[in-house]
Amino acid sequence: MSDSRTFVSFGNRDVPEAEKEGLVREVFSSVSGKYDLMNDLMSAGVHRLWKDAMVEWLNPRPGWNVLDVAGGTGDIAFRIADSVRRRGGEARITVCDINNDMVRAGLRRAREKGETAIEWLTGDAEALPIPDASMDAYTIAFGIRNVTHIDKALDEARRVLKPGGRFLCLEFSRVEAPGFDALYESYSKNVLPRLGQLIAHDADAYRYLAESIRRFPPQGQFAKMIAKAGLSLIKVRNLTAGVAALHSAWKI
Repeated sequence: MSDSRTFVSFGNRDVPEAEKEGLVREVFSSVSGKYDLMNDLMSAGVHRLWKDAMVEWLNPRPGWNVLDVAGGTGDIAFRIADSVRRRGGEARITVCDINNDMVRAGLRRAREKGETAIEWLTGDAEALPIPDASMDAYTIAFGIRNVTHIDKALDEARRVLKPGGRFLCLEFSRVEAPGFDALYESYSKNVLPRLGQLIAHDADAYRYLAESIRRFPPQGQFAKMIAKAGLSLIKVRNLTAGVAALHSAWKI
């Protein structure tokens, strides 16, 4: 049980541990209707290339069971389904997100696409409604920094993976190009909240998202957290000079 006397990060402030989940849920409920449009505007469409790179590295195969956590509006799940179909088969894909509004947004997109091969669940990354050792792959894109306890989410990833299963995480990370880091810092601090207000009518939500990126562990530290959870063969790939990074690992 969460302890209200323990504080955890929520954007640029610390909040009681027991309150973070509800605050994060409010943020994503507020922006769910404009989430995909905002992703395009915030990244000038580059997030699509990052997600393509993620699925290309995953290299999903027909017959796999794939769990996409914090899968929201389905960007990764749709890409996985398309990738497997190009191989002439199907995968069993489950999207699990803690936010009902995001899941409903994903379901609407699936109906528009005529996509029926994806199962949609509402569930917590720290306590997944998924059996032990049942998944060939666990993916999470731009979601793990929002959980209250990253270590518990990583433990759950290891639990649900089969031996030999793949963990793959795409997340905003630490810019490693001199000069570009200051430019990116200014952009995320000043421009993102204004875009959020203009498009999603919620500057505070995007101010939180910018601050959550700033407080997320850098590449090497996050890799150590993955190792501590019992996953192995960890590799890191920076994208766009470290604005985002892919972390890959395996359950041995």
